[in-house]
Amino acid sequence: MGGGRGAAAGRLRAEGAADAAGGRAGAGGIGRVGPRAMSAPAALPGAPHLVRDGAVLRLDGHDLAALGRRFGTPLYVYSRRAMLDALAGYQRALQGRRHLVCYAMKANSNLAVLQTFAQAGCGFDIVSGGELDRVLAAGGDAAKVVFSGVGKTAAEMRQALVAGVRCFNVESEGELERLDEVARATGVRAPVSLRVNPDVDAGTHPYISTGLKGNKFGIAHADALAAYRRAAALPGLRVVGIDCHIGSQITQVEPYLDTAERMLDLVVQVEAAGIALEHIDFGGGLGITYTDEAPPPAETLVRRLLERVDARGFGDREILFEPGRSLVGNAGVLLTEVQYLKPGRTDEGGRNFCIVDAAMNDLMRPAMYQAWMRIEPCRQRDGVPLRWDIVGPVCESGDWLGRERDLVVQAGDVLAVLSAGAYGMTMASNYNTRPRAAEVLLDGTQVHLVRERESTAELFARERLLPG
Repeated sequence: MGGGRGAAAGRLRAEGAADAAGGRAGAGGIGRVGPRAMSAPAALPGAPHLVRDGAVLRLDGHDLAALGRRFGTPLYVYSRRAMLDALAGYQRALQGRRHLVCYAMKANSNLAVLQTFAQAGCGFDIVSGGELDRVLAAGGDAAKVVFSGVGKTAAEMRQALVAGVRCFNVESEGELERLDEVARATGVRAPVSLRVNPDVDAGTHPYISTGLKGNKFGIAHADALAAYRRAAALPGLRVVGIDCHIGSQITQVEPYLDTAERMLDLVVQVEAAGIALEHIDFGGGLGITYTDEAPPPAETLVRRLLERVDARGFGDREILFEPGRSLVGNAGVLLTEVQYLKPGRTDEGGRNFCIVDAAMNDLMRPAMYQAWMRIEPCRQRDGVPLRWDIVGPVCESGDWLGRERDLVVQAGDVLAVLSAGAYGMTMASNYNTRPRAAEVLLDGTQVHLVRERESTAELFARERLLPG
């Protein structure tokens, strides 16, 4: 199943009836369903659209094992309904306010995902010219795009100015100077918001912390007023707002509230200097449930922040948010087929390895961040579980998806790595000349292949042999 859609389709025809009945699969497949098939469907933690229906794992009612056979594995599967439900939390809390929710597309930039959010009225938070191209290809509106990132090139600035982006989130004084030059040469005044680094500890992984003075992001809080004065004096720029972002996978309200107070203090100072700010952008970073995290609902976070805004008398300002992971993280899973079981001498310190066809090139988070992601069999077996390390075929000892997981599993089974809708496919690579996975989007009863699996030939199509 590891990538051959033709072979997968053959198995689908042979096994379809058994799959529909939830019973026996073909060779190397799932054994007979036991008493669990009679249990009531139950949603999995943090993922209300993902349900264990007896032995069968379903996303939006779709049998995930059957999807793995139909499209091959590794395979990313997303729920459109789960994305829109997550977005609705922000929209409800902001109802009646001037606002814009800008989806942070680095979390998941598939065109169908972007199209979903564009049609729901979202703007986009981008960090490259390539991401701007994706927004436009998906039908997004450049006038709803905020351009973040510490290393914008002059070419990217020109591209964004010509496209008519809503705002540049400027992250250094050097960037201010360059953007002024590019804007004047392009004949367009650049709308700017300064991304302020408030030096607030979000209590998250150091690789995804962005709001401390030791991080590369933003303009230091102590330097922000001087930077605003400089921006207001540059003829190619037009100051429109203030922005911040303190990190990702934040599961408490307090760091946001601390940041809001520092940001609003700065708004007072900037406007006292005669520089009007049209919008306040609180960034993104709200976490999701991977294991036992309990992040606040988006509605709770937004309402608490709006209370601070109103208390300072800034309720007339437009409010921006830049959520990413919280919109798509628990809307997606990565399906992978078990290739081999390699038991170890655990009494001598060895480990049991469950070798699957997905690898660190498909899902980088465990290897990069030591991230814990729940792993579930798509068809649950009866039996006594063993403790397995779920590892991939890439030639690295760091190639693992999960460690010490208690599972009843056999070769040929399909496993689902949960909470894989964010920072999964967008961080994928072709290491070991491995084609990237296919992607499927579920929309009610419809199943859409929204990215075909790469072929090996496509990976080196732009390379050239030496002459002779």
